[in-house]
Amino acid sequence: MLMGFKDFLMKGNVVDLAVAVVLGAAFGAVVNAMVENVLMPFISGLIGFPDFDSFAVVNYNGNLLQFGVLLTQVVNFLLIAAAIYFVIIFPMNKMIEARIRKFGGPVEEEDPHVVVLKQILDQLRVQTEVVNPAAFAAAVEAERLAESETLARIEDLEEKNKTFLGKAKNFVWGKEG
Repeated sequence: MLMGFKDFLMKGNVVDLAVAVVLGAAFGAVVNAMVENVLMPFISGLIGFPDFDSFAVVNYNGNLLQFGVLLTQVVNFLLIAAAIYFVIIFPMNKMIEARIRKFGGPVEEEDPHVVVLKQILDQLRVQTEVVNPAAFAAAVEAERLAESETLARIEDLEEKNKTFLGKAKNFVWGKEG
């Protein structure tokens, strides 16, 4: 019973999760320190007060509705998100891009199952060509027709993308063209 518990604890996922939680807590402290000690004092210097807690307080039948507290938390969230993006994500993406430019992108290995299936397909093509040349010719013609239909669809899409509506769709979806 204890051996099973030990095996469970030593699984890679449990240990990885524990490390992630500890690092996340430590990193949360760093981000909070940056927001509370750098960004919020900067904003307080710009607008004159450190938070929005006293902003938009409404007395509703003896109950205080403090919209400013919500606004403070929204601003804190946006500041934390911006701090994480500009201090960690953006520089890391630039380093990854520089590494890819320097060393090239990752080499994608083909799935071994796909490789085997391609070998089987090639062998079947060879057997079909030897045993039944007419069937082989028909298969080659079908492949040629399928390829020409695909090229025709691509040309149609390219023509549609040249229209104003196509350009607008590409702009909205962030596609170059």
